[in-house]
Amino acid sequence: MPSAGTITVLDHPIPGEARQARRHIGVVPQSDNLDPDFSVVENLTVYARYFGLDPREIEQRIASLLDFAQLTDRARTNLRELSGGTKRRLTLIRALIHDPELIILDEPTTGLDPHARQHLWDRLGSLRAAGRTLILTTHYMEEAERLCDRVAIMDQGRVRTLGAPRELVERSLPRFVLEIREPVAENLSLDPTCYALERVGALTLVYASRREPLADLVDRLHLSRYIERPTNLEDCFLKLTGRELRE
Repeated sequence: MPSAGTITVLDHPIPGEARQARRHIGVVPQSDNLDPDFSVVENLTVYARYFGLDPREIEQRIASLLDFAQLTDRARTNLRELSGGTKRRLTLIRALIHDPELIILDEPTTGLDPHARQHLWDRLGSLRAAGRTLILTTHYMEEAERLCDRVAIMDQGRVRTLGAPRELVERSLPRFVLEIREPVAENLSLDPTCYALERVGALTLVYASRREPLADLVDRLHLSRYIERPTNLEDCFLKLTGRELRE
């Protein structure tokens, strides 16, 4: 990876035209940095003024964004009364207040419950469909698969691979995996031209390019505790970065 060079954001060289570039970028930080003493509307209004927007335009944009995030009924609510998921939605629309073309999101759904996460994914999908560019960091592989056209898998600060989510999986692993959740003989003999075997603690993983060999293995071993599924981006991530626990 390059360690030197130049940066251009939407035709603006950085740092020479950083101020101009910021007008085209929205940022959703990992930790919500909203003002706890303000209401939802007040947080949005103060942030909009940083971009020199006209008061009437600010009012119109806030109304539209509150509707987009389904927060209209919470407009006058103080921040201290909001749930974590609601604050996350507010942080997102705050980043959209100046109508940016590029949105950078750092761990956008960390700490959210499944319902709040699904709702935020839906909103981000709407932005993507509207032609906005999203750059996000995430530890949720499902999030990357669902939202991203291209994924970079990083390990210890280095990009290990880059490409479309499904392309990365198919490049790294066979199409299907059998997770065996019961003891399997250590000397299990498998045809290496048909299967790939991996042991992770008490879990045995058997990979194959077709479902049929895995079904045959289930019958042959008389398995009762197993899951057969397509390989996914999380499998790819673990293969490339290792399965050991890290700080």
